[in-house]
Amino acid sequence: QVQLVESGGGLVQAGGSLRLSCAVSGHTFSNYAMGWFRQAPGKEREFVAAISWNEVIKNYADSVKGRFTVSRDIAKSAGYLQMDSLKPEDTAVYYCAADPNPSRPAVPSSRTYDYGYWGQGTQVTISS
Repeated sequence: QVQLVESGGGLVQAGGSLRLSCAVSGHTFSNYAMGWFRQAPGKEREFVAAISWNEVIKNYADSVKGRFTVSRDIAKSAGYLQMDSLKPEDTAVYYCAADPNPSRPAVPSSRTYDYGYWGQGTQVTISS
């Protein structure tokens, strides 16, 4: 079955950096948008960033613009989220997700319900 596995989370001081990875396997679809979401304790899961299937279009939440960079390696079926200038409010469990729906617009979705496949998440903790 389709599996997404996040890695790279950990503990870092405010102002530091982390790079998250998302490995996709078991999928039969070729083209899919990859999204990143996060969920902090007591809060709803929120959109962080996404990248289109062809790497052309990127979408970022206002809270991370200028600090986070989303990328992917199609050949490796992997996605990445480079996080710089981290803040305590970035603390959350980070999830990667895949949306293989061929009817989607070119702009990758920021909606959780548009993503049919999810990883288990990786904890990111930022200390002040």
